[in-house]
Parts: sequence; C-alpha cells; structure tokens
Amino acid sequence: MAIMLIDDESFSRKLVAHQLQKFVNEKVVYEYEHAVEALQKLESQSEDIELIFCDLQMPQMDGVEFVRHLGCIGYQGGVILMSGEDQAILDSAKRLADTYRLNILGSLHKPFSLAQLKEIIELQAPHLETVGFDAPREYSEAELRCALEQGELINYYQPQVRLRDGKTVGVEALVRWQHPKDGLVLPERFVPLAEEYGLIGDLTRVVLAGALEHIKHWKYSELKLCMSINVSMESLTSLEFPDWIQDTASKARFPLSNLVLEVTESRMMKDRQVALDILTRLRLKGAALSIDDFGTGYSSLAQLRDIPFSELKIDRIFVHGAHADKSLRAIFEASLKMAQQLGLLTVAEGVENIDDWVFLREVGCDVAQGYFIAKPMSASHLPLWLDEWESQRIGDNTMYDSIHIMPEEISGSE
Repeated sequence: MAIMLIDDESFSRKLVAHQLQKFVNEKVVYEYEHAVEALQKLESQSEDIELIFCDLQMPQMDGVEFVRHLGCIGYQGGVILMSGEDQAILDSAKRLADTYRLNILGSLHKPFSLAQLKEIIELQAPHLETVGFDAPREYSEAELRCALEQGELINYYQPQVRLRDGKTVGVEALVRWQHPKDGLVLPERFVPLAEEYGLIGDLTRVVLAGALEHIKHWKYSELKLCMSINVSMESLTSLEFPDWIQDTASKARFPLSNLVLEVTESRMMKDRQVALDILTRLRLKGAALSIDDFGTGYSSLAQLRDIPFSELKIDRIFVHGAHADKSLRAIFEASLKMAQQLGLLTVAEGVENIDDWVFLREVGCDVAQGYFIAKPMSASHLPLWLDEWESQRIGDNTMYDSIHIMPEEISGSE
C-alpha cells in the first residue's frame, strides 16, 4: 500500500513528503508535480494507493478536475485536499468530492504547520481501509434481466427515527444486487441501467413486493412503521401505475397511508402532464409522496408548487456538518422553514454523528436517517435492531435530550 502526493510547488511537496515518511511507517510516498501523471498511475492499477494528498491550484489539470476523474474511476481510498485559495473554494471542492462519493478525510489550508499535518494523519490514517481502487464495470441488459428473474435483487432497509422522542417511524427500502461473482452491488451501479433498458418498472415491482412481505414480520402492528420506496421518474409514464400500487398494497393488506413513495428529481419529467396525473391519483388513494434528494436535482420549487407532496427529504449534502457550516446551515434552515410553511413532514438524511443529531433536534426537523442511527441492513437484521433500539428508547426517556446512546451496531452495506 502507498500514499500519493500531488503538488506543483516543489518545496511544499518535498517538505510534506519528508514528514509523511516519518508519520506513516512502511508506506511508499509517490510524489507528482502534475495530476495527469498521478491519474495515469491510478488507472494503471499497478499498486494500491491508500491515501491521496492533492493540491487544488495546479497547471494542466487542477485539483477539481482530478477529483472528478477520481469519481469516474471509482477510487475508494482516502483523499485529503490542500489549497492556499480561499477557504470557501476548499469547502466547495470537498462538497464536490462528496457528490462523487469519495472518501474525503479532511482538508489542509496552506500554509499549514507540520503539527496540523501530523494531526490529520494521526486522526484519519489509522482508520483507512486498504480498499484501493475498484473500476466499476457496466452490466448488460441480459445480466440485469437475469438478476430480476433469478431473485438476485434484494432489499436492504435503513431506519427512520422521529427526532423529538427517538421512536422508529419508518424504514426506507434500498435495493441491492446480490451478484453471484461481484458480491453486493450498490444501486448506483445498476438502477440507471434499469432505466436505460426499460426495466425500471420490473425493478420497482420487485422492491415493493419484497418490502411489503418483509414488513409483516417487523412488529408492524405495534410500531405501525411506514415503508418508503424510491420511484424513478421513468415509472411515472404509465397511467396504470397508481392502480398497480393500490392493488399490490391491498393484496399484502398494507394500508396505503403507510406507504411513502420517494420521487427522485435526478431527471426531468418526460411527460409532465402524465406524471402529474399519476402522482395526484396516488395521493387520492392515500399514499404519501416525498420529494427525494431535495435541492440537488431539477425544478425543485416548481415541483413543490405543482405536485401534492406530503414529505420533503433534505439531501445529505445539506445535512451532515450543517451545525458548523454557515452556508449549509442557512440552506438547511431555509428548506426546513419552507417545508413547515407548506405543511410537509421533514426528513433529513445523512445524519452521521451526534452533532448532526443535536442540530436537527434544535432546529425542529421531524425525522432523521443516517449512519449515526443505523446503516442499511438486511431484512433479517432489522427486527434485532428494532428490539435493541426501542428497548433503549423506552428504558431511558432522557437519553435524547442531551446525548444519543447508540445501540449495538448491526453491520450492513452502504
């Protein structure tokens, strides 16, 4: 395993490299003046690069371009950004890296001291997983069809918790592909392909059927959990969709009032008239509608005006760290106030630590979801988590007022 250092300033690069050799034992440090050369090294896959230090202001290919390329090639190691530019630019680059799901471990604002460099290494480097680099491959239509037919697509579930008292109020169904060779494949690798191949309807049917079957075994009668299902814009082209949803829920004896359909705004509506028809009928039938990933896609305000949403789900990029970031806090609080004025339930995703939790309680958000509460987990693990969580919640009514006591973690895929 090795470390990569990219900085066009020779003196700064040599100094950092020298200190890195002291701080991290038995690690090779590769130095690069230009990001293009570093990218070629990564693409060759000749060696696993565990950690990358990258400057932002560089010739030929700047740090922002490099971050984009890291996202495209699926780099999974740690990244620490460096820059002498304005802190706002550095923060913006970090947020961009988050959109590519890169593992950003921190940032260093130049000029930084050796003590600061040592601190970030000591805090972050010991926790790095030596996962290196995994270039994703594209699956074929035949493979995806086969997966649907063979039952390889399974649901994982992530709990949603009411902030005022910690009560579990729902779960979100998150589809995974249990691939016979590649292991557990995350949805971003195959859901866009399902849309492209015209298989998104089949995928939605598999997810909903599995979710309604599983929820029967999760103390539903006692907790009355809501089930959230992601619905692609591609599904909102069939006028029969609301009737199919109603029939499926009826056969499972699941009340539509407890079904939340999360509508992603990652794509424009192909036929706004048909989509509005479908969504309005779904609300008439009793299903709840959530505008998912709010603020990151298309026409958010126009959709809130035109579509009878009952829930607003604020994207993780505006949630995690909002307590300490003026821009994020302002955006979050504005979104929250707007939702409250519209009478919408607010759900914050991406709650990753106690600071996020406390912030959301203070500002009056309704529901939280994220790794701080629980990772997505298999259907068989969820009842165990529910028992542990609810017993602690009932046993200690004060625990949510000051510090959040976590139940024993049940592992799950991201």
